[in-house]
Amino acid sequence: MDNPQKFSNSKEVITFLVEQFPTCFSTKGDAKPLKIGIFQDLAERLENEERVSKTLLRSSLRHYTNSWRYLHSIKKGAHRIDLDGNNVAAIEDEHVEHAKKQLDESKAKVAEKRKEQQKEQKAAGVDVKAAFKKKEAPKFKPTSKVAKKEQIKVKQPPAARLEQQHIVTGTAVTVKIGKSPMPATITDVTKDGIQVQLDTGMVVKVQLDNLRLARTKR
Repeated sequence: MDNPQKFSNSKEVITFLVEQFPTCFSTKGDAKPLKIGIFQDLAERLENEERVSKTLLRSSLRHYTNSWRYLHSIKKGAHRIDLDGNNVAAIEDEHVEHAKKQLDESKAKVAEKRKEQQKEQKAAGVDVKAAFKKKEAPKFKPTSKVAKKEQIKVKQPPAARLEQQHIVTGTAVTVKIGKSPMPATITDVTKDGIQVQLDTGMVVKVQLDNLRLARTKR
């Protein structure tokens, strides 16, 4: 038969102790103060248990009794228990004071560590913001059909100027009126200007510099 696998950490040992001695050990709810010298009792009871070494048993017991949950159980009026859950002795005042001191020191260490972590996070946050300011804002990538059309429109070359052969009645052009060029058609050519009719029906006379050849629709 294969040898049982040994426990490798305190968590596994404590879980085992809770299963073996449920009236003594626990991982939920209020803990119970343990009998002084309970390690020796455990060593005797578990003498044939190959999964638990005495070294790991001792460190696991220390881990259990140093927890906040256990230290809270060491209070005036409480009683220590043996492995079977029987009361064996009342908690002494000096033990109450010692447990309170341990608890206060442990909480202070945790609070100090949390304070340091907050400082580090705050410092890291400042660095991230500074780095973000130095970086250029990411360029917007259009995903909608409308945005893609606008992108294509930007890439198109500028409208061509009218050549002499274009300055005839019927030529489709664009007229620069205001900010946006408007589609129109040449209706008359005179010495003092070129008459065009806008798509809206309005007829205007403009100079050649204000006209561009309309692009061929595809």
